[in-house]
Amino acid sequence: MRSRFLRLLRLKFPLGGRTDPEPLWAPVLGILVILALQLTLADRFTLGPTWLAPLLELALLAPRSVSAWRHTLRETSARHYGNVVLIALINAFNLVSLALLVRSLLRGGTQAGPELLLDAVTLWVTNVIGFALWYWEVDRGGPWRRRLKVPRRPDFLFPQMTLQDPHDVDWRPDFGDYLFVAFTNAAAFSPTDTLPLTGRVKMLMMTQAFISLLTVAIVASRAVNILR
Repeated sequence: MRSRFLRLLRLKFPLGGRTDPEPLWAPVLGILVILALQLTLADRFTLGPTWLAPLLELALLAPRSVSAWRHTLRETSARHYGNVVLIALINAFNLVSLALLVRSLLRGGTQAGPELLLDAVTLWVTNVIGFALWYWEVDRGGPWRRRLKVPRRPDFLFPQMTLQDPHDVDWRPDFGDYLFVAFTNAAAFSPTDTLPLTGRVKMLMMTQAFISLLTVAIVASRAVNILR
């Protein structure tokens, strides 16, 4: 009986050494916030009807949430690529909305100042959460590989990783840490306390900073001028 239990344990957790799992409710909640924000945008600033993007993203999110309890390496890889598709779709829709909003401004759109400012904030917040999801999914191969302790080179150097405190030996970032990285990068247009180590996250952070700068410099500044 004991040997059978050990075999089942090895099958379910093939790499062993797992500590407390990363909470999954945080990224799911972040995606739901994005879906709610997308519903507030006007049709002229969305690709298709306002409900199209949230519906497609929800259709991709639902099966991933239902199967989240599985932890085998094979399922981890499939889940990783599925999450990449979902996150890419979220950011693509946000980028299209920003492009349509900027085009409207350049063509002399008559959108009211408060409405324009609200749209700018919506796109900026979506940009922050969307790239937090990118960082969460990309770093060390994603949350499931981090959970199973698959050896991978870290993509970020967090301050806790440089400390000699024995309490931080098994420290691992969760979604809140990546959300902080995304927020500070969008606000400061550059890394702050957490440094990118690999080319892919450097490109992601550069893209996020550019989108944030475009939102703040063109859209938000125009809205403030209208309010005056």
